[in-house]
Amino acid sequence: MLLENKIAVIYGAGGAIGGAVAKAFAREGAKVFLTGRSLSKVDVVAKEIIAASGKAESAQVDALDEPAVDRHLQSVIDKAGRVDISFNAVGIPNTTLQGVPLVELAVDQFSLPIATYTRSVFLTSRLAARRMVAKRSGVILTVTAVPSRTGIPLLGGFGPAQAAVEALTRGLSAEFAPHGIRVVGLRPDGMPETATIKEVFGIHANALGLSWEQFHEIIASKNHRRRLPTLAELANVAVFMASDKASAMTGTIVNLSMGMLDD
Repeated sequence: MLLENKIAVIYGAGGAIGGAVAKAFAREGAKVFLTGRSLSKVDVVAKEIIAASGKAESAQVDALDEPAVDRHLQSVIDKAGRVDISFNAVGIPNTTLQGVPLVELAVDQFSLPIATYTRSVFLTSRLAARRMVAKRSGVILTVTAVPSRTGIPLLGGFGPAQAAVEALTRGLSAEFAPHGIRVVGLRPDGMPETATIKEVFGIHANALGLSWEQFHEIIASKNHRRRLPTLAELANVAVFMASDKASAMTGTIVNLSMGMLDD
């Protein structure tokens, strides 16, 4: 197993991406500490992992609350002795942040995703790195999206937020790598299995006078595979990037756009 005996902390574990990656980590032998703002959603994922003979614990943690993140990480250290992997899949509802022309978008609505995503990634990464430095080992994974690299209308501050997280990912690696800590970003295209993407696709479809299915086909037609990535595909790549097999990978973003973006 690629992650046997690894200790992983997942932020946003109650969401589609966080949950899928948590299950994949557990299948590959990691003990996963799951966190989220909604404990009931995180508990569901933990129970599924345990039912499949995996090891998981859940906790209610707001990944924007520095003391809460710090306390939880210390509790992980107290129980497991270390943190090997930190994975941030925190997201915010986009239904009121997208679909509005920039000339009409309020400043606070534009800046909200930028402030939220960068704060969460910075806090969780910095606090994890403080624990990883002692072992001179660790992996920090971030998640962004295709709008970080291409202009798409009606996305508000979401695209700039994703670009900022990618820049932060590279900056974190530059500082942490000399201490044995790798930092890698994952950049998938929209995955229609997730409720968030279905909502967002619906917003954009309505703005263009299209059905959800028509908009989905347009997005999928822009990449080489003519389909969008799945949660399972993202989770499998996350496992590999978190493993020792990817020891040469740091300070970079893994392109999961199915060829839509050229790197």
